[in-house]
Amino acid sequence: MAKPIKEGLSYGQKDIMELLIDFSSFKDRVEKKFRDVARELEGKPNEHELWVNLYMISTDYSEEAVSKKAKLENSVQKVS
Repeated sequence: MAKPIKEGLSYGQKDIMELLIDFSSFKDRVEKKFRDVARELEGKPNEHELWVNLYMISTDYSEEAVSKKAKLENSVQKVS
C-alpha cells in the first residue's frame, strides 16, 4: 500500500483507517517483542543473542509484509 500512496493515488477514510490499524498492531507486537528480548537479555553480556532476536523480529515483519502483499494482489486479480 505504501507505493500507491507515494504515487499520489487517493484513498478513502476506510483505507486509511485500515492502514493505521495495521501499523498500530504491528507497532504493538514489535514493542512487546522488544520488551521480551530486553527481559531475556537482562544481565547477560552476550550481544549475539540480541542480534539474533532482532533478526527474528525483522524476518517476522518481512514474512508478514510479503503475505499481505500476496493477499492484496490475489484480491485485486479476483476483482479484475
